[in-house]
Amino acid sequence: MLKLASLNTAACMRSSSHDSDSLAPGAGQFARTHWSVVLAAGRSESTHAQAALEQLCVNYWHPIYFYVRRQGHGPDDAQDLTQEFFARLLERNDLAEVDRSKGRFRSFLLAALKHFLANEWDKAKAQKRGGGQVPLSIDAGTAESSYSFEPVENITPDKLYERRWALALLQKVMSQLKAEYAREEKAEVFDALKCTLTGEGRAAGYAQIAQSLGSSEGAIKVAVHRLRRRYRELLRAEIAHTVSTPEEIEEEIRALFAALE
Repeated sequence: MLKLASLNTAACMRSSSHDSDSLAPGAGQFARTHWSVVLAAGRSESTHAQAALEQLCVNYWHPIYFYVRRQGHGPDDAQDLTQEFFARLLERNDLAEVDRSKGRFRSFLLAALKHFLANEWDKAKAQKRGGGQVPLSIDAGTAESSYSFEPVENITPDKLYERRWALALLQKVMSQLKAEYAREEKAEVFDALKCTLTGEGRAAGYAQIAQSLGSSEGAIKVAVHRLRRRYRELLRAEIAHTVSTPEEIEEEIRALFAALE
Protein backbone atom coordinates (compact mmCIF):
# COMPACT_ATOMS: atom_id res chain seq x y z
CA MET A 1 0.00 0.00 0.00
CA LEU A 2 2.79 2.44 0.87
CA LYS A 3 4.41 2.15 -2.53
CA LEU A 4 1.12 3.00 -4.21
CA ALA A 5 0.62 5.84 -1.76
CA SER A 6 3.97 7.35 -2.69
CA LEU A 7 3.44 7.07 -6.41
CA ASN A 8 -0.06 8.52 -6.30
CA THR A 9 1.01 11.48 -4.21
CA ALA A 10 4.21 12.14 -6.16
CA ALA A 11 2.52 14.47 -8.61
CA CYS A 12 0.83 16.55 -5.95
CA MET A 13 4.04 16.65 -3.93
CA ARG A 14 5.90 18.12 -6.88
CA SER A 15 3.18 20.53 -7.91
CA SER A 16 2.56 21.87 -4.42
CA SER A 17 6.05 21.84 -2.95
CA HIS A 18 6.10 25.63 -2.84
CA ASP A 19 2.49 26.41 -1.93
CA SER A 20 1.10 27.25 1.47
CA ASP A 21 0.04 23.67 2.12
CA SER A 22 3.61 22.40 2.04
CA LEU A 23 6.01 22.41 4.94
CA ALA A 24 9.15 24.29 3.99
CA PRO A 25 11.15 24.76 7.22
CA GLY A 26 12.81 28.12 7.62
CA ALA A 27 16.40 28.48 8.72
CA GLY A 28 15.60 28.53 12.43
CA GLN A 29 13.14 25.67 12.24
CA PHE A 30 15.36 23.54 10.03
CA ALA A 31 18.30 23.87 12.40
CA ARG A 32 16.39 21.70 14.88
CA THR A 33 15.95 18.72 12.56
CA HIS A 34 17.69 15.50 13.57
CA TRP A 35 20.46 15.16 11.00
CA SER A 36 21.21 18.89 11.07
CA VAL A 37 21.68 18.64 14.83
CA VAL A 38 24.04 15.70 14.37
CA LEU A 39 26.07 17.48 11.70
CA ALA A 40 26.19 20.75 13.62
CA ALA A 41 27.68 18.90 16.59
CA GLY A 42 30.61 17.79 14.46
CA ARG A 43 33.46 16.61 16.64
CA SER A 44 31.81 17.59 19.92
CA GLU A 45 30.41 15.32 22.62
CA SER A 46 26.89 16.74 22.26
CA THR A 47 24.30 14.65 24.12
CA HIS A 48 21.59 16.19 21.99
CA ALA A 49 23.36 15.16 18.80
CA GLN A 50 23.90 11.61 20.10
CA ALA A 51 20.21 11.29 20.94
CA ALA A 52 19.27 12.59 17.49
CA LEU A 53 21.62 10.11 15.80
CA GLU A 54 20.21 7.24 17.86
CA GLN A 55 16.66 8.21 16.85
CA LEU A 56 17.61 8.27 13.17
CA CYS A 57 19.19 4.84 13.50
CA VAL A 58 16.09 3.47 15.22
CA ASN A 59 13.88 4.80 12.45
CA TYR A 60 15.95 3.51 9.54
CA TRP A 61 17.72 0.31 10.53
CA HIS A 62 15.58 -1.83 8.20
CA PRO A 63 17.47 -0.71 5.05
CA ILE A 64 20.73 -1.76 6.71
CA TYR A 65 19.43 -5.23 7.52
CA PHE A 66 18.08 -5.68 3.98
CA TYR A 67 21.36 -4.54 2.44
CA VAL A 68 23.33 -7.03 4.54
CA ARG A 69 20.94 -9.84 3.67
CA ARG A 70 21.22 -9.07 -0.04
CA GLN A 71 24.99 -9.27 0.28
CA GLY A 72 24.54 -12.98 0.95
CA HIS A 73 24.56 -13.15 4.74
CA GLY A 74 22.04 -15.40 6.49
CA PRO A 75 19.42 -14.07 8.94
CA ASP A 76 21.47 -14.69 12.09
CA ASP A 77 24.66 -13.15 10.70
CA ALA A 78 22.66 -10.26 9.26
CA GLN A 79 21.21 -9.52 12.67
CA ASP A 80 24.65 -9.67 14.29
CA LEU A 81 26.15 -7.49 11.58
CA THR A 82 23.38 -4.91 11.90
CA GLN A 83 23.73 -4.73 15.67
CA GLU A 84 27.52 -4.55 15.53
CA PHE A 85 27.41 -1.86 12.85
CA PHE A 86 25.15 0.36 14.94
CA ALA A 87 27.11 -0.35 18.12
CA ARG A 88 30.28 0.92 16.44
CA LEU A 89 28.51 3.83 14.77
CA LEU A 90 27.00 5.06 18.03
CA GLU A 91 30.10 4.59 20.16
CA ARG A 92 32.53 6.31 17.80
CA ASN A 93 32.47 9.73 16.22
CA ASP A 94 32.49 8.76 12.54
CA LEU A 95 30.75 12.01 11.66
CA ALA A 96 33.96 13.99 11.44
CA GLU A 97 34.49 12.74 7.89
CA VAL A 98 30.98 13.55 6.65
CA ASP A 99 30.98 16.03 3.77
CA ARG A 100 28.93 18.89 5.20
CA SER A 101 27.92 20.02 1.70
CA LYS A 102 26.40 16.61 0.94
CA GLY A 103 25.18 15.62 4.38
CA ARG A 104 22.33 13.22 3.75
CA PHE A 105 21.88 10.65 6.48
CA ARG A 106 20.78 8.06 3.92
CA SER A 107 24.04 8.37 1.98
CA PHE A 108 26.21 8.58 5.07
CA LEU A 109 24.68 5.45 6.58
CA LEU A 110 25.23 3.36 3.46
CA ALA A 111 28.82 4.56 3.03
CA ALA A 112 29.55 3.79 6.69
CA LEU A 113 28.03 0.32 6.31
CA LYS A 114 30.11 -0.50 3.24
CA HIS A 115 33.25 0.56 5.08
CA PHE A 116 32.30 -1.59 8.06
CA LEU A 117 31.57 -4.67 5.98
CA ALA A 118 34.74 -4.33 3.92
CA ASN A 119 37.24 -3.44 6.62
CA GLU A 120 36.04 -4.07 10.13
CA TRP A 121 33.70 -7.06 10.38
CA ASP A 122 36.50 -9.64 10.35
CA LYS A 123 38.11 -7.82 13.27
CA ALA A 124 34.81 -7.67 15.14
CA LYS A 125 34.25 -11.41 14.83
CA ALA A 126 37.28 -12.02 17.05
CA GLN A 127 35.66 -10.01 19.84
CA LYS A 128 32.40 -10.31 21.71
CA ARG A 129 29.80 -9.01 19.28
CA GLY A 130 28.35 -5.65 20.17
CA GLY A 131 30.55 -5.42 23.25
CA GLY A 132 27.78 -7.14 25.18
CA GLN A 133 25.42 -4.26 24.47
CA VAL A 134 22.35 -3.96 22.27
CA PRO A 135 22.38 -0.42 20.82
CA LEU A 136 19.00 -0.64 19.09
CA SER A 137 15.81 -2.56 19.60
CA ILE A 138 15.73 -4.68 16.47
CA ASP A 139 12.85 -6.98 15.54
CA ALA A 140 14.81 -9.24 13.22
CA GLY A 141 11.86 -11.59 12.81
CA THR A 142 9.69 -8.87 11.30
CA ALA A 143 12.55 -7.66 9.12
CA GLU A 144 13.26 -11.16 7.84
CA SER A 145 9.58 -11.73 7.09
CA SER A 146 9.52 -8.54 5.01
CA TYR A 147 12.77 -9.48 3.29
CA SER A 148 11.25 -12.77 2.11
CA PHE A 149 8.81 -10.81 -0.05
CA GLU A 150 11.52 -8.93 -1.91
CA PRO A 151 12.28 -10.07 -5.48
CA VAL A 152 15.29 -12.36 -5.63
CA GLU A 153 16.56 -11.08 -8.96
CA ASN A 154 17.01 -7.76 -10.74
CA ILE A 155 17.69 -5.67 -7.65
CA THR A 156 21.15 -4.90 -6.33
CA PRO A 157 21.95 -4.43 -2.63
CA ASP A 158 22.25 -0.66 -3.22
CA LYS A 159 18.87 -0.46 -4.94
CA LEU A 160 17.26 -2.60 -2.27
CA TYR A 161 18.69 -0.29 0.38
CA GLU A 162 17.20 2.75 -1.38
CA ARG A 163 13.84 1.02 -1.77
CA ARG A 164 13.65 -0.04 1.86
CA TRP A 165 14.74 3.42 2.96
CA ALA A 166 11.83 4.92 1.05
CA LEU A 167 9.37 2.38 2.42
CA ALA A 168 10.60 2.88 5.99
CA LEU A 169 10.18 6.62 5.64
CA LEU A 170 6.67 6.29 4.20
CA GLN A 171 5.69 3.82 6.91
CA LYS A 172 6.78 6.29 9.57
CA VAL A 173 4.77 9.07 7.93
CA MET A 174 1.66 6.90 7.72
CA SER A 175 2.06 5.91 11.37
CA GLN A 176 2.35 9.56 12.37
CA LEU A 177 -0.73 10.44 10.35
CA LYS A 178 -2.74 7.59 11.86
CA ALA A 179 -1.67 8.62 15.37
CA GLU A 180 -2.78 12.21 14.76
CA TYR A 181 -6.24 11.11 13.68
CA ALA A 182 -6.46 8.75 16.66
CA ARG A 183 -5.62 11.58 19.08
CA GLU A 184 -8.45 13.58 17.57
CA GLU A 185 -10.74 10.56 17.96
CA LYS A 186 -10.98 10.24 14.18
CA ALA A 187 -9.43 6.80 13.76
CA GLU A 188 -12.50 5.61 11.86
CA VAL A 189 -12.19 8.54 9.48
CA PHE A 190 -8.54 7.77 8.83
CA ASP A 191 -9.26 4.10 8.17
CA ALA A 192 -11.93 5.06 5.65
CA LEU A 193 -9.88 7.75 3.90
CA LYS A 194 -6.39 6.21 3.85
CA CYS A 195 -7.30 4.36 0.64
CA THR A 196 -7.39 7.75 -1.12
CA LEU A 197 -3.63 7.96 -0.62
CA THR A 198 -3.20 4.76 -2.63
CA GLY A 199 -5.49 5.66 -5.52
CA GLU A 200 -8.07 3.12 -4.39
CA GLY A 201 -10.45 5.77 -3.12
CA ARG A 202 -11.46 6.99 -6.56
CA ALA A 203 -12.17 3.44 -7.64
CA ALA A 204 -14.46 2.94 -4.68
CA GLY A 205 -15.96 6.40 -5.08
CA TYR A 206 -16.25 9.23 -2.59
CA ALA A 207 -19.98 8.59 -2.40
CA GLN A 208 -19.37 5.10 -1.05
CA ILE A 209 -16.92 6.41 1.55
CA ALA A 210 -19.40 9.12 2.53
CA GLN A 211 -22.11 6.53 3.01
CA SER A 212 -19.89 4.39 5.23
CA LEU A 213 -19.14 7.40 7.44
CA GLY A 214 -22.64 8.85 7.39
CA SER A 215 -21.37 12.00 5.71
CA SER A 216 -21.81 13.87 2.43
CA GLU A 217 -19.68 13.43 -0.67
CA GLY A 218 -18.69 17.10 -0.52
CA ALA A 219 -17.50 16.74 3.07
CA ILE A 220 -15.45 13.68 2.12
CA LYS A 221 -13.74 15.57 -0.69
CA VAL A 222 -12.74 18.27 1.78
CA ALA A 223 -11.53 15.65 4.26
CA VAL A 224 -9.46 13.92 1.57
CA HIS A 225 -7.88 17.23 0.60
CA ARG A 226 -6.90 17.83 4.22
CA LEU A 227 -5.56 14.29 4.59
CA ARG A 228 -3.37 14.63 1.53
CA ARG A 229 -2.16 18.04 2.61
CA ARG A 230 -1.14 16.71 6.02
CA TYR A 231 0.48 13.68 4.39
CA ARG A 232 2.63 16.03 2.31
CA GLU A 233 3.53 18.11 5.35
CA LEU A 234 4.58 15.11 7.39
CA LEU A 235 6.54 13.61 4.51
CA ARG A 236 8.50 16.81 3.94
CA ALA A 237 9.11 17.19 7.67
CA GLU A 238 10.38 13.59 7.97
CA ILE A 239 12.70 14.06 5.01
CA ALA A 240 13.97 17.27 6.61
CA HIS A 241 15.17 15.16 9.54
CA THR A 242 17.57 13.27 7.23
CA VAL A 243 19.22 16.05 5.19
CA SER A 244 21.51 18.92 6.14
CA THR A 245 19.92 21.83 4.23
CA PRO A 246 16.36 22.83 3.26
CA GLU A 247 17.34 22.80 -0.40
CA GLU A 248 18.01 19.06 -0.26
CA ILE A 249 14.40 18.24 0.66
CA GLU A 250 13.20 18.40 -2.95
CA GLU A 251 16.11 16.26 -4.13
CA GLU A 252 15.32 13.63 -1.51
CA ILE A 253 11.65 13.60 -2.49
CA ARG A 254 12.64 12.89 -6.08
CA ALA A 255 15.08 10.19 -4.95
CA LEU A 256 12.42 8.61 -2.74
CA PHE A 257 9.88 8.23 -5.53
CA ALA A 258 12.55 7.08 -7.98
CA ALA A 259 13.50 4.29 -5.56
CA LEU A 260 9.95 2.96 -5.68
CA GLU A 261 9.50 2.91 -9.45
